[in-house]
Amino acid sequence: MTEELVEKIRETLAKIPDPHMGISIVEMGIVGDIEVNEEEKTAKITIIPTNPGCMSAANIAMQARLAAESLDEIDKAEIIVEGHMMADAICEMVNK
Repeated sequence: MTEELVEKIRETLAKIPDPHMGISIVEMGIVGDIEVNEEEKTAKITIIPTNPGCMSAANIAMQARLAAESLDEIDKAEIIVEGHMMADAICEMVNK
């Protein structure tokens, strides 16, 4: 079931467009690893912006968290932003 849930999360995230390109964040390669813990109903999603100074990284990260948490199988999603000059601040803000 875990792989099926990872795919369901990925499909949900694929509905989020990159605000600059209008293409799915999954298709753009912005979504990295997705880990799930089915017992705890949690997910850990890695977001890797295409530009280390991307002004939309926080928005994309928040949309990803909310999209994952909209699924019945996920109560809490943690977003890990990598490769952005403000990654730590974005993670702190998004995961409050």
